[in-house]
Amino acid sequence: MRIRIAQKRDLPSLVDIYNQAVKQRKIAATELATPASRLPWFESHDPYQHPILVAEKVNHILGYLYISPYRPGRAALRQTAEISYFVDQTHHRQGVATALLGEAEDKCKVLGIRNLFAILLRTNQESIAFLDKHGFEMWAQLPRVAEFEGVEVDQVYYGKRIIEKL
Repeated sequence: MRIRIAQKRDLPSLVDIYNQAVKQRKIAATELATPASRLPWFESHDPYQHPILVAEKVNHILGYLYISPYRPGRAALRQTAEISYFVDQTHHRQGVATALLGEAEDKCKVLGIRNLFAILLRTNQESIAFLDKHGFEMWAQLPRVAEFEGVEVDQVYYGKRIIEKL
């Protein structure tokens, strides 16, 4: 498996993997994406500041992770970033997310990002266990803010301090 920066040609594969999470209600999005609808998101991620990382094996994308700025335009928060990650369902529990997270943490250290967090649905126990395993802690909970067909779900923030001092 190799980790690299995403390229525009990867977008259809990224969208397919993203849509798996939508269908399984692992994320708060409820509508399936298309490559065209995700193009602005893709183009908003500067590979040198907030990259999209892909894990691939034999030219097949297994999963991806991206680093996003937290509250852009607020300079006091520039050293905090959000991560989101998606792994093709046929490659769960094969070390893909672990490899992506390790690469992301290394990039954050170089970029001067001190704090990293993920926003999850409380019902996404697989991701919560993954983050717990990798030293993330629950930093916040927003009770019953998401709703799927009348069922309310909490959203939780899991964070980790990446750099103590610059």
